[in-house]
Amino acid sequence: MPVTVEDLERAIRAAFPVSHLDIEDQSSGCGSSYAIFLVSEVFEGKNTLARHRLINQALKQEISQLHAFSQKSFTPAQYAAHLAKSG
Repeated sequence: MPVTVEDLERAIRAAFPVSHLDIEDQSSGCGSSYAIFLVSEVFEGKNTLARHRLINQALKQEISQLHAFSQKSFTPAQYAAHLAKSG
């Protein structure tokens, strides 16, 4: 059974305190490729690699069923700066 946006959202919200979350199905609906944009306070003080490891561990079961998975992770302060910059 393919992974759905709802499956990913459920797993992410169960694992992290979410300030903002975007999930994009990049596989034209077949559920094999997703990109996520996750903002969480849990990322404070962690570098990109540590953040990605946290996400990969939390989504291990879902990622194992995907062809492609990309992620961007920000702290709430980084997200606010990102919004201000992109305007």
